[in-house]
Amino acid sequence: MRKLIVQQWTTVDNIAAEEDGGLSFVSAGPFSTTNDMAFKERVMGFVDAVDTLVLGANTYAQSTGWATAEDQGEYGEKLNNLTKFVASSKLEKAPWGDFPAATVTRDPAATVRELKQQGGKDIWLWGSLTLMNSLLEAGLVDEVTLLVCPVSRGKGRRVFEDRQDLKLIEATSFDNGVAVLRYEITR
Repeated sequence: MRKLIVQQWTTVDNIAAEEDGGLSFVSAGPFSTTNDMAFKERVMGFVDAVDTLVLGANTYAQSTGWATAEDQGEYGEKLNNLTKFVASSKLEKAPWGDFPAATVTRDPAATVRELKQQGGKDIWLWGSLTLMNSLLEAGLVDEVTLLVCPVSRGKGRRVFEDRQDLKLIEATSFDNGVAVLRYEITR
């Protein structure tokens, strides 16, 4: 069965969105020319292990620039070509530039349950804290990967709204200061 893997950029004090909703704390990206090659390989390996991307409506609205960005390189190309779903009660369509549009789902839990039963690679939930927490509550999240940046913000939206029991399955640090922490959800 496919797994639903959540990936969140976060600060060391567990902030996943600043007070304005932004991510100015993200200190590295897999497409950066100044990036740590080991980190880039780790992130690219993750993208190669998934074939479906799930987003909430707000993250979708912030991400549509990926479809037209020319400086994203191989990472952007792979991300843009994933099958995409957007959870929204308001959107009718979710275009993605010149790439196949995302499918809008009004019932993300049912959609994820169905996707997990199908063949294919794992499913990636990117950002989308509200959606992530609703899928955690529904028991559909299998893993959470935190990309921890070497900064703190003190205020903002934290990754988890409620208590979660997690089992550490990977902890890797990189020369760019980012630590990748992978957790399995224990039920």
